[in-house]
Amino acid sequence: MMTLSFLLRSCLRSAIRSLPKAAHIRNTSSMTEGLQPASVVVLPRSLAPAFESFCQGNQGPLPLLGQSEAVKTLPQLSAVPDIRTICPQLQKYEFGACTGILTSLAEHSEQLKEMVTFIIDCSFSIEEALEQAGIPRRDLTGPSHAGAYKTTVPCATIAGFCCPLVVTMRPVPKDKLERLLQATHTIGGQQGQPIHIGDPDLLGIEALSKPYYGSYVECRPKDVPVFWPSPLTSLEAVISCKAPLAFASPPGCTVMVPKDTVSSASCLTPEMVPEVHAISKDPLHYSIVSAPAAQKIRELESTIAIDPGNRGIGHLLLKDELLQAALSLSHARSVLVTTGFPTHFNHEPPEETDGPPGAIALAAFLQALGKETAMVVDQRALNLHMRIVEDAVRQGVLKTPIPILTYQGRSMEDARAFLCKDGDPKSPRFDHLVAIERAGRAADGNYYNARKMNIKHLVDPIDDIFLAAQKIPGISSTGIGDGGNELGMGKVKEAVKKHIRNGDVIACDVEADFAVIAGVSNWGGYALACALYILNSCQVHERYLRRATGPSRGAGEQSWIQALPSVTKEEKMLGILVEKQVRSGVSGIVGMEVDGLPFHDVHAEMIRKLVGATTVHM
Repeated sequence: MMTLSFLLRSCLRSAIRSLPKAAHIRNTSSMTEGLQPASVVVLPRSLAPAFESFCQGNQGPLPLLGQSEAVKTLPQLSAVPDIRTICPQLQKYEFGACTGILTSLAEHSEQLKEMVTFIIDCSFSIEEALEQAGIPRRDLTGPSHAGAYKTTVPCATIAGFCCPLVVTMRPVPKDKLERLLQATHTIGGQQGQPIHIGDPDLLGIEALSKPYYGSYVECRPKDVPVFWPSPLTSLEAVISCKAPLAFASPPGCTVMVPKDTVSSASCLTPEMVPEVHAISKDPLHYSIVSAPAAQKIRELESTIAIDPGNRGIGHLLLKDELLQAALSLSHARSVLVTTGFPTHFNHEPPEETDGPPGAIALAAFLQALGKETAMVVDQRALNLHMRIVEDAVRQGVLKTPIPILTYQGRSMEDARAFLCKDGDPKSPRFDHLVAIERAGRAADGNYYNARKMNIKHLVDPIDDIFLAAQKIPGISSTGIGDGGNELGMGKVKEAVKKHIRNGDVIACDVEADFAVIAGVSNWGGYALACALYILNSCQVHERYLRRATGPSRGAGEQSWIQALPSVTKEEKMLGILVEKQVRSGVSGIVGMEVDGLPFHDVHAEMIRKLVGATTVHM
């Protein structure tokens, strides 16, 4: 790699300090004393305000250190090549095309008078983080720098600048991921956090072995690809703007600029320390969240795990299922929710008050996050649920109606056709399925309530949708239950058979990827909505979601607060069910109770606990 030194340090230092959000640069022995690596973009003065806004709107790949008049700084560049290779100083672009590689800008001295130099931070060293995490450096497959890839992820379009995100990748052994994230946090702070961990296809990268820039770093069988935003995104921005004349640092070459005087170490806080969690095996996908946010979600999981019915649900609990379900849902674009447990088979309607409130509460928050949300219910209960949703919108429990679907297919082919556009498994309509207190199919093919009564004649085969989803890449699933006979509880069926009354008969045989256990299933729906609020309010996770491009979504926090469950909304929701003669699951009473527990004494207090723990400052 070649380095270049800026001699007019005072000029650049002033430019760097003038930025309101200047990058914080660490002190490392690998850097020249008082200097740090950066890349350069030189554009016509007329484009300077737009490019500055573009960088500030995409700070992950383009952490802007400063800018100055090109005529004052560029003539002061001096080449300082290392012993391995001699790199050119700048690439020349004309109307978006690279037309030359220059070692001198003397012939452009007049044009430089009307141009501005931008300095982009390149100080974060992935290799240093790998070394600190105890991960040996891999050899490159070619003589160039480590590869970088153009993705199909668009940077935020600002002031006419529009280009794809460019990323760089390093393979990391799966058991070293947590250690690596700790190292990148220590060394680079937020700027060191990756923007994707897992399948490159999720970024639109077709072949890791063919980087757009540089040389491939080989992945071994137990490795996980980890991606960081690359300053080479600036080259794509230069190409896209089609300026009559522009210059930029070539791939693999940097310049040396004065260090910022503020150390990033002083800015590191516990809120930024990341955890990494697997959320999908096919495609391979991990997500990250700050340690305090993860701990808050674990507290929610403990809160809903109380067992008011003494059913023995403590034996069904699995660690971090709520956290992992919420992380997976946070990445989803389109969610299908199902509910409905017709336990009161001698009454009309046979539904119970546990399930629909939790489903509606979750759907309301998914809507607030901008996710497409639909419900699928039994055909015989379609009119009931349509009226429930209409009333929920009218009374302010839901902001907008939820599309309600039914499914009565008879085969796995029917289920795949329901889940996928034109039956194509590469085009799923939904990427996450959630079942909340939904009757689940037992091993013998029947559906049972807690009293071992077969209610199969009242239940449509929505289980088949969950079974089909297991074989369609890109669709994850969550089951929420309180007794083990609910859809999705197949993940804990052995514990259900062993510890739950009648479990050997009633246990659901169909598993979901994540099994959230709650004392009352509605509580699981409330907790999942609260967990999504925590994640999307977490700076670490929110940056990862948007790939460090575009503005932070924190501005929408007020609408998220309004979409959380509340005692007022849930009281209205239960009132809607009572009006429609929906009964309590345990007692069979038509009244303000769920699973035999009074709303005001038990459920209202649970809602207050969950929302209070969610909205307290992290």
